[in-house]
Amino acid sequence: MGYQAQTVEAPVAVAAKRKPRERKNRDALWGYGFLMPQLLGLLLFSIIPLLSVFYLSMASWDGLGPITFVGLDNFIAQLQSSDLHIALLNTLAYTAIAVPGGLFLALLIALGLNNVRGKTVYRVLYFMPFITGSVAVGVIWAFLLNSDFGLFNSILRSVFHAKGVGWLTDPRFVIPSIALVGIWQGLGFNMIILLAGLQGIPVSYSEAARMDGANRFQLFWNVTLPMLSPTIFFCTVISILSSFQVFDITFILTGGGPGKDSYTMVYHIYHLGFENATFGPASAAAVILFVILLAITAVQFRLQKLWVNYEV
Repeated sequence: MGYQAQTVEAPVAVAAKRKPRERKNRDALWGYGFLMPQLLGLLLFSIIPLLSVFYLSMASWDGLGPITFVGLDNFIAQLQSSDLHIALLNTLAYTAIAVPGGLFLALLIALGLNNVRGKTVYRVLYFMPFITGSVAVGVIWAFLLNSDFGLFNSILRSVFHAKGVGWLTDPRFVIPSIALVGIWQGLGFNMIILLAGLQGIPVSYSEAARMDGANRFQLFWNVTLPMLSPTIFFCTVISILSSFQVFDITFILTGGGPGKDSYTMVYHIYHLGFENATFGPASAAAVILFVILLAITAVQFRLQKLWVNYEV
């Protein structure tokens, strides 16, 4: 009887052990099935194009004919190109205006909306420019900044009796004007992120600081700003990456002009690839931009230890 009981219970025990394993494998298959569309999209639209850019950066190709390997000639030509130097300087000038200006205004607005009624409505209103199409934004601001009949110059002439300014035609004002549009369009994104960071600061810290006699400035400088530093760091990294890739607003407003005073890095890549049909140099310029952004981001992550506070 003991032997029979053992032979009967053995298949039951095996089946009992098999069911969790089968269920785990089935759940894994379902998980991979749900991940497959995203993985295919990542492969087709990110990984393959990225690898293709690195390959084409060392080749000569006009988009139709055969691909010829040229080694590092494209990189050498681009590093010696005056157009790339101009594009890099213009991009740096745009970044120097758009990033700190946008973060400062976004922080002010986030502080103002942190404790007001109807903040949801304000968040929607400020966020709308960020989700508005760049073509629509460019058309609107092209009208506002027009040298002849634009709203800005009309106000200068009628209210201040001043001479109109060539916002998009004067080399002195074209980069600040484009940066103004970039700040306006990206303000809502940074504001939402900073507002979320402000709402995540424990109220007990502010209450303790007030009990110790801290005024509003001391409260902001010693409590709010250190606690908000991780959020500010995130917005800084994202803003710099975005500003170095500015193209659509420049393309719509100025076309890189006047001359090449608004000729940016991505516009340079577009000009080489899609206007001149020289995809090798265009890919080399894209790789150079990638290396620059990688280096800037690495420096930011290294320097964050000096001012970012992650302690709660």
